[in-house]
Amino acid sequence: MPVDPSLSGRTFPPTQDFEVTEERVAAFAAATGTPYAPGDPAPATFPIVVAFEAMQGLMSDPDVGIELHHVVHGQQKFVHERPTRPGDRLRAELTVTGLRQIGGADIITTSSAITDADGALVCTAEATLVHKAGE
Repeated sequence: MPVDPSLSGRTFPPTQDFEVTEERVAAFAAATGTPYAPGDPAPATFPIVVAFEAMQGLMSDPDVGIELHHVVHGQQKFVHERPTRPGDRLRAELTVTGLRQIGGADIITTSSAITDADGALVCTAEATLVHKAGE
């Protein structure tokens, strides 16, 4: 069953605060093969950690009807306002910016505004998710 078109334009509640620590950045860098030295900014793709939590909120909402095991992450893009650094406290608020059905699949575009403890925009994470509902 296709996702309800009224999902487009919906904004989900922000994630809990996520504390960026040297240990978390170092573990992310190691897992992604990205060079990192203590005191450096986090790798440019680090905000996916916070954005993924927002995506989980979208996919876990029973009213949305997305089945996680039927989702392929089609595209990801980051637009940075400033680097992410250890010591930051970040949260993400996801908005579904588009939804269309093609060949029995839902193409869902999202934008997650990632802000710091002061509410300043740090990064925008845009994603395209492809969902094929189970039979």
